[in-house]
Amino acid sequence: MVYRNDVSNSKNEKHFMTKSDLTNQLNTLDNLATDLLSSLKPYTEEKLNAKPTESAWSVLQICHHLILAEQGSLNYLKKKLSFNPKLKKASLSTRMRQKLMTTYISTPIKFKAPTAVGDDHLPLTSSLESVTMIWKSLRADLRSFLFQLPDDIFEKEVYKHPFAGKLSIEGMLAFFEGHLKRHEKQIVKTLTLVR
Repeated sequence: MVYRNDVSNSKNEKHFMTKSDLTNQLNTLDNLATDLLSSLKPYTEEKLNAKPTESAWSVLQICHHLILAEQGSLNYLKKKLSFNPKLKKASLSTRMRQKLMTTYISTPIKFKAPTAVGDDHLPLTSSLESVTMIWKSLRADLRSFLFQLPDDIFEKEVYKHPFAGKLSIEGMLAFFEGHLKRHEKQIVKTLTLVR
């Protein structure tokens, strides 16, 4: 992801995500999800629901985990912004937290999923068709909600990541991208391990 404040016209000038940047990032996220779901079409529902070990997730459970993380983030934003809170402006430390989060999520280091998006909230079985419908609907809701926000919201720390702390909407979308790419690797590995 290219950040708008990487190249600045002056030392004090900062650029934040614009609606054009938002469109590009959401299109990137949609393409990543579409490509992932398309890659799963050749597999049987049985294989997509198979777990490599008792404690591991199936491919479709991994997809549900991704959906839950995005839905939880969107719900958080909707609730947070519903009462017109006083928001801190995103700063260099916000960007540093975002960079640390995206770097950490791209490593193979394992970490436990938060309870709200973990084992107890994942269906035992599912279908690729239902996962696709749920994810497309969620992404449409996300797009609709973000585009009705005022421009100045994109300059604020409005999202709270469970590990990285307060981030901007740009940081939230960077998390979605990194999270999807991380679990895409897990999906590929899972498909090689299940029969």
